[in-house]
Amino acid sequence: MVITIDGPAGSGKSTVARHIARRLNLQYVDTGASYRAAAWLVISYKVDLANESALIELIRSMQYVPGPLMEDMTQRIWVNGTEVTAAIRTPAVSDMTSRLATNAAIRSILVEVQRNLASSGGNGAVLEGRDTGTVVCPNADLKVFLEASPVERARRRANEMAETGSQCDERVVLEQLQNRDNRDSTRSASPLTKAPDAHVVDTDGKAIDVVVNEVLSKLPLNAMAPA
Repeated sequence: MVITIDGPAGSGKSTVARHIARRLNLQYVDTGASYRAAAWLVISYKVDLANESALIELIRSMQYVPGPLMEDMTQRIWVNGTEVTAAIRTPAVSDMTSRLATNAAIRSILVEVQRNLASSGGNGAVLEGRDTGTVVCPNADLKVFLEASPVERARRRANEMAETGSQCDERVVLEQLQNRDNRDSTRSASPLTKAPDAHVVDTDGKAIDVVVNEVLSKLPLNAMAPA
């Protein structure tokens, strides 16, 4: 079984997807993390964004290795042998991620990485990102699109960054989210959009368990029952 959960930054995709993956014993695939890993690599190697051939060569050779979900629901990430779990969550990486995401060739490389990760789960997978239901797994058994107000999303993202040790101004985070929303929704390559057959779930003011149960209630009748 494959479940896709899309939505803008801070809408709750990661938390909800992880809980569902744990509840149903499915592979968890954070598609955004693969873009962040690529962005971290580009920044680390100081590759010029105008040099598309160098960008593509670097990202195509990237060794991206996500670990399993841990007891605390976190997932460690390695790139070319270096752990980058916290490093890929900085504002600089977030900005670079959105810029790289407009490149169709780079998206094509990373979509294959994501599909391979999804197929590696024996029982299926839960994918979360911005185009998992429209591009990565368009034939998913269940598609969900999460929504939340910009202010709420900025608050969540600021708290998330603080937990990893990154100090930030919530107003700055809000501005960055709004800029990223605009870039993500207007890009020509796989823009942020809701799949026609996706279920929309508003997460504003809702506890995680409430959102998770709402998503699980959308499972098709022939899907596996929650563990």
